[in-house]
Amino acid sequence: MRPHKTGLTLGKFAPLHRGHQLMIETAIRETDEVIVVIYDCPETIHIPLSVRANWIRMLYPQVHVIEAWDGPEETGHTDEIKRMHEDYMLKKLAGKKITHFYSSEFYGDHMSKALGAVNRQVDAERRTVPISGTQVRNAPFANRHFLSPLVYKDMITRAVFLGAPSTGKTTLAAYMAEQRNTVWMPEYGREYWERHQVDRRLTLKQLEDIAEGHLEREEKLVHDARDILFVDTNAITTYMFSLYYHGEASSLLTQRAAEAASRYDLVFVCDTDIPYANTWDRSGEVQQHIFQKQIIADLQVRKIPYFVLNGTLEARAEQVNRVLARFRKYRSIVEG
Repeated sequence: MRPHKTGLTLGKFAPLHRGHQLMIETAIRETDEVIVVIYDCPETIHIPLSVRANWIRMLYPQVHVIEAWDGPEETGHTDEIKRMHEDYMLKKLAGKKITHFYSSEFYGDHMSKALGAVNRQVDAERRTVPISGTQVRNAPFANRHFLSPLVYKDMITRAVFLGAPSTGKTTLAAYMAEQRNTVWMPEYGREYWERHQVDRRLTLKQLEDIAEGHLEREEKLVHDARDILFVDTNAITTYMFSLYYHGEASSLLTQRAAEAASRYDLVFVCDTDIPYANTWDRSGEVQQHIFQKQIIADLQVRKIPYFVLNGTLEARAEQVNRVLARFRKYRSIVEG
């Protein structure tokens, strides 16, 4: 009977890139069982350990992922530092026998010896996958082809513009995207309504279609974003329209609205201080003010932080840029 082979690899995966994936996939191909130990490293990358570990779990469900929240922070080539990492790993494995240690770094030699495992170096010279974590961190957009879409979307800041009809959301989203050299997500509901409305109304099922369609397009678009994706409305708006027109919302739409509460990093509410455009597809200026109050109240009930934008297009853009200048994804809402 062939001996059981257990592969181990470790690292910060900050972020996980195609080079890391090559190493993990090689281990999966060559062994019966694969363990990945991932270190906490807030000094290197702001993306939390739990998020980075989840990338591996989602992409490779057959792999056992160990989150090393208490791992050594020291790095280097000294005997003391090497011994510190070896002792930590042996303790973390709790007697688990490792037959193959996978890496593409200098520590492969000493760690494999400490584990009594084969030192399996994978693409150490970065010829197959010419990328490093540092390169990705310095230029995520330029190097996004070295990242799984699952990883890249978690590196993008999502900023959504909410507000009643005719508050300038679409104009501002497009303007900000042009300023920031990125992409923006138009309101899918408007496009859908123009194609499917009957007597200016949509069914409950059609409102679900809007929420699902918007989400699908947004997920595709995020991979073309440079640092930030600007979004014109979200499922909360569709949910509120459902309550307004039908007095109820389906369970699916209610769920999508609840998910939207944590989906966006920044929420901006466009004020009603600009002239109302009374087009045939809108319900009137009085209803606009009522709907605006309802949107704000809903955000408050859901405990979603938001920034109100007012003034001219340029003034609103300046307000958005001030927030973005202080914002750091995965940290506090606004630093400074």
